[in-house]
Amino acid sequence: MIAGLGNPGREYANTPHNVGFEAVDSICRALGGDWRIEPRFKADVAKVSKDGEHLLLVRPMTYMNSSGEAVGAIMRYFRMEPADVVVVSDDVNLKPGRVRVRATGGAGGHNGLKSIIENLGTRDFTRVRIGVGRGENRGPDLIGHVLGRISEADSANVAEGIKTASEAALCAAMEGTVKAMDAYNAEEPETTEQSNKETKKPNPTTNESTE
Repeated sequence: MIAGLGNPGREYANTPHNVGFEAVDSICRALGGDWRIEPRFKADVAKVSKDGEHLLLVRPMTYMNSSGEAVGAIMRYFRMEPADVVVVSDDVNLKPGRVRVRATGGAGGHNGLKSIIENLGTRDFTRVRIGVGRGENRGPDLIGHVLGRISEADSANVAEGIKTASEAALCAAMEGTVKAMDAYNAEEPETTEQSNKETKKPNPTTNESTE
């Protein structure tokens, strides 16, 4: 399963918080899939295949903070393991367009990831994070940024990040997370906030992952 996180509704299109939706949309188009509404899962679902392997694409329609309700329900219905789940989400603590793949980790303040951890009962699922930056906001409250429109200055980089993330998510799902990490985790400087987290310095709580 590859689940892209976001918020349903036209008003949330082209916002940093919805880059996960855009990544799975890209995969769906590339593999000739069709989205269908699945009310029992509170999600849009598309069944696709690549090189003879079947994949389930998911867009939770629960709104970001309850994403785990959809992902958990689908995982259990299809008798998957958490290791079969790849989640694509935004990250304000990565530069716009940068992509990072991880095999495990905490929510880091990202409410969508927090919901998935709670519903799956584990942190051990693959996550592909797309950098959306922090805009002009350097404070702890980033709601205006993640729910606002992607700036013209960042749009090209974010679009490239969405493309790369869709490739990384496919790689993780089909060839394994380690392969995807080796192929897509470019060694570039983190933002100051990310560096602080990795050196265990205090960092304001945001609505984004800083694993």
